[in-house]
Amino acid sequence: MPVFRVSLLLFSMILGSTFAVEALAGIKTNYWAIWDKSNESNSRSIDHSQFDRLLHSYVVVNHPSGINRFRYGDVSAGDSKTLDRYIAKMARIDPRDYRCQEQKAYWINLYNGLVIQIVLRQYPDATLNTQINKRKKLVKVAGVKLSLKDIENRILRPIWQDRKVLFALSCGALGCPNIQPQAYTSANSKQLLNRSVREFINHPRGLVVDRQSLQASKLFDWYAEDFGSQKKMIKFFAHYAEDNKALYLLGFKGTIAYGYDSRINAPEAQWPS
Repeated sequence: MPVFRVSLLLFSMILGSTFAVEALAGIKTNYWAIWDKSNESNSRSIDHSQFDRLLHSYVVVNHPSGINRFRYGDVSAGDSKTLDRYIAKMARIDPRDYRCQEQKAYWINLYNGLVIQIVLRQYPDATLNTQINKRKKLVKVAGVKLSLKDIENRILRPIWQDRKVLFALSCGALGCPNIQPQAYTSANSKQLLNRSVREFINHPRGLVVDRQSLQASKLFDWYAEDFGSQKKMIKFFAHYAEDNKALYLLGFKGTIAYGYDSRINAPEAQWPS
């Protein structure tokens, strides 16, 4: 085995033993305790098949830019109504009646479904910049009105204490993590989360390595508290980065610059601009 492979393997083993503890340290958002309940004895699954079919039909995974796209302009009236019905069905569910891992997939899918619904209603006027009000109450679940910020910052991040959740949420912009071509479930969440992180970290919109500096997504600045410190953030980068990039990050002591592309993630948007 080549030396650099051995070094990277040892580094990954070290990260694996410490990273889970560190992941709990930084997330200090406005925790919403009423949602931190579950029924672990309930073996039932929430049906996301409607949303799954929609994603399979309209997510482009082989775009030349390396960024997954959503074909908003091709969504039929019938499929748009299917999305509305799916969101309405999710709103009738009290996720606390289900297992914790089932809830995690529920909230991720509901968030992503709401974003697609918003963009579809604005499209094609949303082609230059996404205009999503994350504070607007969009859906009522178990009698409680919720916004995208509520789902992200008061439920998903503080309850699950998992940095990888950030990479599951697609905000409809090119600068966001990839929207995946399938719905999250309790069975596939771990695999999809790891894929989403790796795709983002190893794409230039997520991280660009230079000799003395890093160009990173603005997401890492906005959610810096989830990482605790720049050192821990770089450790996170290295954990998911491809071999050469990961090895460079091991000794990085420079500065981090941040950038973000807010244009909609439709197929026609050119990247880089």
